[in-house]
Amino acid sequence: MNGAESLVRTLVASGVEVCFGNPGTSEMHFVATLDRVDGMRAVLCLFEGVVTGAADGYGRMAGKPAATLLHLGPGLGNGFANLHNARRAGAPIVNVVGDHARYHGHHDAPLTSEVVGLARVCSHWVHSSLNAKSVAVDGARAVQAARATPGQIATLVLPADTAWEDVDGAAASLPVAAPAPVAGGSIDIVAQLLRAGKRTGILIRGAGLMAEGLEQAGRVAEATGAKLLCDTFVPRLQRGAGRVEVERIPYFAEQIVDALAGYENLILVGAQPPVSFFAYPGKPSWCTPEGCRITYLAQPNEDQVGALRALADALGAPAQPAKRARLQRPDLPTGALHQGSVGMAIAHWLPEGAVVIDEAATSGLAPYGFTTNAAPHDYLGLTGGSIGWGLPVAVGAAVACPDRKVVCLHGDGGAMYTVQALWTQAREKLDVINVIFANRSYAILNIELMRVGAGNGGPKALSMLDIGDPTLDFCKLAEGMGVAASRATTAEQFSEQFGDAVKQKGPRLIEVVL
Repeated sequence: MNGAESLVRTLVASGVEVCFGNPGTSEMHFVATLDRVDGMRAVLCLFEGVVTGAADGYGRMAGKPAATLLHLGPGLGNGFANLHNARRAGAPIVNVVGDHARYHGHHDAPLTSEVVGLARVCSHWVHSSLNAKSVAVDGARAVQAARATPGQIATLVLPADTAWEDVDGAAASLPVAAPAPVAGGSIDIVAQLLRAGKRTGILIRGAGLMAEGLEQAGRVAEATGAKLLCDTFVPRLQRGAGRVEVERIPYFAEQIVDALAGYENLILVGAQPPVSFFAYPGKPSWCTPEGCRITYLAQPNEDQVGALRALADALGAPAQPAKRARLQRPDLPTGALHQGSVGMAIAHWLPEGAVVIDEAATSGLAPYGFTTNAAPHDYLGLTGGSIGWGLPVAVGAAVACPDRKVVCLHGDGGAMYTVQALWTQAREKLDVINVIFANRSYAILNIELMRVGAGNGGPKALSMLDIGDPTLDFCKLAEGMGVAASRATTAEQFSEQFGDAVKQKGPRLIEVVL
């Protein structure tokens, strides 16, 4: 057995069942091992940003890490943007990054780079294996680190010689710590604040936005009148019919200020205080009202669901909340095609248990609103703000949940960053509906151009935000990678195409011409 085989066997023993990869020469011993070890699914992606985004989607939906296989520093660098998004989401990922053999590095070969330094920028845990016989234990430690609450990025750098040298065997899996319990004093402090009757918001993130966490938060809200809130972009939110509703904080700074005006208490459950996404001249970065008291019920590494349950019990809250979203499927829309009519059709057809990936940017507001009362589903948001995330995350979510329909809502500009994900969807026969909002523009940047005080922009400036010349043809792009595609220009066309895609299996793309 060589070091690579000891690593793969250890990963499988530690519960890692999928490897998303784009390997090179330094990783060939790892690749060869995949045929000798049962239990590891290998998924090829044509760009490292798809690899890391897929691992993000898998981690969010499976609740455990996939492995990535990346080629030296440049491969890790190509995957950085979606590792940033995954880090912000608390998604668990184990990166395996091949490197030159230890004795080769001093020759300064063309692909030589400071891999460990690069990894530290986007990882919670980083280690480079020092010898082949430590590789297996290093792999077990990487999985243990990735599975720490709320989920971490663990990067193991694997020098090529440590992969090919002989070793004695694999390593056993290591124990994974449960979320840290919340101190009883925190429960008492928050309960006392809520009993005071002041206007209070409870800002929730992480496990608190899953069904059980929302149940407990709903009990608290019913007993106290507190408002349940979540960030604009959340890692995972279980919503739809039968679920306790939370109000999403808006995106722009002044909208956040207006939404939180009058709140005297803000209770944080796995969340941070809301701030503006960017700095703007004359607009606030800190959006919590002056004088509002901020109190932590649970930190991100703590047991958020248990804290909410203990708080509800301390308040004598009812056993179950009465207020829930009710199933209300909109009628199928007719006439003009816009984000509202698209949202109505999606809410009408969305099957129970669907996973909705939202990188629709400016086109996503109406679909989010209409699906509030759709069939129960999971919603995944762009937590780190780095675009080109949605299509890869749909790959990972579909691999993690093969029996659930995945719906990816995506802007056309962001989709071009990682359009190669469609090829992997076709190769793996993943059940994904990709809805591409084709407005031929980086529309959000047209808004931001004015908001930052840069003016309306002349021809050169506006050309930097326009992607309509030449016109992108997403149907041809999709079909060229093996994904069936269609184009909708009316509400009726979209409704028919989306409804048909829901009834079929396998990847599909619908280009929405706005």
